Amino acid sequence: MKLNDEEKAMLAGDFGPAVKWAIEHQIQVGRMFDAKDMVTVSQAHMMADPESLGEAGVAFTENLAETGTRVRIPMITDPRGVDLNYYEPLGQSENMADLERRFIFACKAMGITMTNTCINYQTIMPPVFGDHVAFGDTGVVIYSNSVFGARSNFEGGPSALAAGLTGRTPRYGLHLDKNRRSTKRYQVAEEPQDLMDWGVLGATIGRMAGSYWEVPVIEGIEKIPSSDQLKHFGAAMASYGSIPLFHIVGITPECHKIGDVGGLGLGIKKVNPEATHNLKQPFIAPGDKVDVVVFAAPQLSIIEMSELAELCKGRQRSSKTDLIVCTSAQVYADAVSMGYVAKIETFGGRVLVGTCFYQQYAREIGEANGWTRLLSNSAKIVNILGGYGYQPSLASMEACIASAEKGIIVA
Repeated sequence: MKLNDEEKAMLAGDFGPAVKWAIEHQIQVGRMFDAKDMVTVSQAHMMADPESLGEAGVAFTENLAETGTRVRIPMITDPRGVDLNYYEPLGQSENMADLERRFIFACKAMGITMTNTCINYQTIMPPVFGDHVAFGDTGVVIYSNSVFGARSNFEGGPSALAAGLTGRTPRYGLHLDKNRRSTKRYQVAEEPQDLMDWGVLGATIGRMAGSYWEVPVIEGIEKIPSSDQLKHFGAAMASYGSIPLFHIVGITPECHKIGDVGGLGLGIKKVNPEATHNLKQPFIAPGDKVDVVVFAAPQLSIIEMSELAELCKGRQRSSKTDLIVCTSAQVYADAVSMGYVAKIETFGGRVLVGTCFYQQYAREIGEANGWTRLLSNSAKIVNILGGYGYQPSLASMEACIASAEKGIIVA
């Protein structure tokens, strides 16, 4: 793998032990994927919640911070596992909170900005077209690649941290033009309407494509989607198919025409209503009791907070059903000032800041609160939480609030 003079100095330890570890890690990753050299990145985004880190991961981060090294490019963080202002009522332990505090302290010592968000593309430092970045969260990566035309692979926590310390990442995967060409062509028969529909469509295409190395190009979407619709579409596609990039003809920036991404010679696969219905059907359970309604994965935008607050106004949740809403600190501050949080909390909901439900010890808090049947409008979260002891169900935002009010799933 070719290194320039500065990278060779990093490898020699001239920039300290933390940077030496970082470049060594990147060289090993680069060799695995046959990268010829490194590419400079403008920013990094790291997934590293305390549940996945554990004691060993937190201690490792602390050891790096103790070297005095600071990141050399802007670096931000994914949602945390603990809202330190509201964890005991959820059944999270003091040990969980302590791991979180220690990790935050270490990150700040390295100059990492604790944004704690998976919607940075809607709130802070969105990338620009052609920008090489090192992003971790799958929803962040697929949105940034597809909607902005930026360039990132799925970077694991250590790899994202290494990119922050070196300012580069191995040049492979979606940093290369050839890997951004479409490999599968899909024709959508019925355009989605609400956020749940967009998530289900993304999940269906993700399941059909089924590989990190596939790049779907999608036809049949005539109306330009909103940012939130594309957010749910991409997050679900990444969750169900590990897809990091899609193109929508006439909408996403690299695909004005299907020929722009090499799609003309590809066979057309139809995405019909039956396919989306079949994906959604296992998550439909009208009339069942619901223990908790969750809006998360991805975190809510200010527009979603506004819509949710309007639905909550003048209503009250059932005493049998809890309501959890996850958003970023940036959105939360605006939502407080606009009165949205007050409306949600008057309904009986709880807005968590800087967390995402499935990353915050979901199994443990489910057991502590007696939550089994979970309802959400996020196709991503219902795909994940079946593995955490929940029986997840899927509904529109409107039906979710009606269900929280009634205590049973409303169709």
